[in-house]
Amino acid sequence: MQSPDGSSQREQRFGVLYDAAYVDLLRFVSRRVHASHAEDVVGDVMLVAWRRLEDVPVDLSAARAWLFGVARNTLLNTRRREDRHAGLAVRLADVRHGLHVGDLPDLISHQVDIAAAWPLLSALHQEAIALSVLDGLSAPEAASVLGISPTAFRLRLSRARRTLRGHISPTAEGEPLPGHPASARSER
Repeated sequence: MQSPDGSSQREQRFGVLYDAAYVDLLRFVSRRVHASHAEDVVGDVMLVAWRRLEDVPVDLSAARAWLFGVARNTLLNTRRREDRHAGLAVRLADVRHGLHVGDLPDLISHQVDIAAAWPLLSALHQEAIALSVLDGLSAPEAASVLGISPTAFRLRLSRARRTLRGHISPTAEGEPLPGHPASARSER
């Protein structure tokens, strides 16, 4: 039985589209990303198709082409996000508050260390460090952005710094992050 809003017809149309395109989309995406991510990407594509079913061409061949375009755009967006993520490590290491020209070899070494350690941090830790170091927000300001208390932010930031230092150099405990003014600004 069809509901008054036509949801049965919508589900049926989506089912036909899904059956006609899923395997080919998975093959297309699998050639472009690691196999462990391919099904997630295709799932995202199908979610877009479900949400925008009215925009999907009625002709099945054109609809498949539309889905491949969505898959391509999804992959491009993922790649841009990953590039920004990798660039964040470099920008983080680039913060040079108070560094002098003689510090350049150390700065380059820190950039390499941070770039390697950054992906090992959780998203929460990355966000805490980025808000503090890159965006220059005080603890109350960053806490407001995250919707948590300043004390909770200070604790999160402290843990994030400790974890980052641990990934950079297990013997670097207690040293401030490179180019960061001894934690004073972010601990407000």
